[in-house]
Amino acid sequence: MVAWLVALPLIAAGIVLSRLLRRRGPRTVRLLLLADGAIALAALAVLLIALTAEPSSASHVTAAVNAGARTTGNWAALLGAGIAVAGSTVGAGIAVAYTGAAAMAAMSERPELFGRVLVIVGLSEGIAIYGLVVGILLLGKA
Repeated sequence: MVAWLVALPLIAAGIVLSRLLRRRGPRTVRLLLLADGAIALAALAVLLIALTAEPSSASHVTAAVNAGARTTGNWAALLGAGIAVAGSTVGAGIAVAYTGAAAMAAMSERPELFGRVLVIVGLSEGIAIYGLVVGILLLGKA
């Protein structure tokens, strides 16, 4: 956990640095490649540390189990619900952006298409509703 807390700000600083070095020229390209290489190495180091880390002590969990308390083992369902809702809302936002722009362009030429265009934009917004339903179903399993 400590490795993530130390490495993530460094990786973010490297990404910001590489974005600031977007000017043209051979020297800038070398600096950009060095910054990207440093980001890749830092990400690889964090991945290796995370994969080879020892589990933390579970003394507080065993004490809770011995006391008869219920432990939280539903992290996967909660993570799945979060991913479902986040992914569907981002996808719906992208879909509404494209269909809304196309709908406005079509309605500017032919205003009588309002009803059809409204249905198409509503269908693309339905993606977010499906993701929300899946998220609620997963929360029910948690």
